[in-house]
Amino acid sequence: MSASDRPPPVAVALEYEPAQDGAPRVVAHGRGPIAERILELAKQHGIPVRENADLAEILTKVTPGEHIPVAAFAVVAEILFYILKAEGRLPTRPEQHP
Repeated sequence: MSASDRPPPVAVALEYEPAQDGAPRVVAHGRGPIAERILELAKQHGIPVRENADLAEILTKVTPGEHIPVAAFAVVAEILFYILKAEGRLPTRPEQHP
């Protein structure tokens, strides 16, 4: 497949403030040059990026500012877990006493 045959890139930016939101929100999405700009900004600001074309397609249908759909919760939770683990920001379990 040549570069001209490939579909344009798709990117979705999410925001999640656990103290304020019950679920992550879509804050931006786009294809082609807009997707490239979203990815560029993420890189410039040290925001982790995960590739998941199926999830990106689902989330491009969400209006920016809206919460992610329930159908995307499990996949987004998995991605958030991966990012938090990679950044060492997972909460530690309290010690269990016998």
